Amino acid sequence: MTNRPIIALDFETLPQVNQFLDQFNTESLFVKVGMELFYQNGPEIVTRLKQLGHSVFLDLKLYDIPNTVQRSMKGIAALEVDMLTVHAAGGRAMMEAAMEGIVSGTPIGQKRPKLIAVTQLTSTTQEAMQQEQLIPVSLMESVIHYAKLTRSAGLDGVVCSALEARKIKEYTANEFLCVTPGIRPEGIAIGDQKRVATPAMAKKEGASYIVVGRPITQAEDPLAAYQAIKEQWNGVNK
Repeated sequence: MTNRPIIALDFETLPQVNQFLDQFNTESLFVKVGMELFYQNGPEIVTRLKQLGHSVFLDLKLYDIPNTVQRSMKGIAALEVDMLTVHAAGGRAMMEAAMEGIVSGTPIGQKRPKLIAVTQLTSTTQEAMQQEQLIPVSLMESVIHYAKLTRSAGLDGVVCSALEARKIKEYTANEFLCVTPGIRPEGIAIGDQKRVATPAMAKKEGASYIVVGRPITQAEDPLAAYQAIKEQWNGVNK
């Protein structure tokens, strides 16, 4: 089966999203709706994407007290998205509460969304983590610690750099999801990302999913850029 890269819809409005998606004809995509798009358009954006037949990764990175996260996830699960996020730094109790909310909020007969936790943002460097978060261990140790904590809380996986996926699976399980943003094809500017990888590198390192935004959404030909990245991700050589 061909694996689809997750396209980060880095837009502000629904018309912008529609204009972008029109370039993909009837192809079923896996798309990420982040805070920018969701907060400015609300649940309508998710409903619209599901009506169009796309899979939706709703990336809101919840981080609050367990009760608040549990109640929020219960409502979000009713949107029938495919994947959701919390911050692992919120702790085991918060992550367990998030899963409880998802299970109770998923409509009867529907598959519950996958729940994954952010370890360290791919825009974070080891130096920044140590100086600003006062975490004295290496960045890799921090990421692995959060991944193990996430698995112990019963979640499906983590958000991490592709450079960390192989190590995470060694310390958790091969089926534990590693969803990896910070993907940049050869020759593409890395922008504000720090821990980046190419699609081929992500595949080699064992990433479960790759998330790609600007290299597709800001490309002159988004469909061609998407197809090229999908081929690289699936190991297709031309």
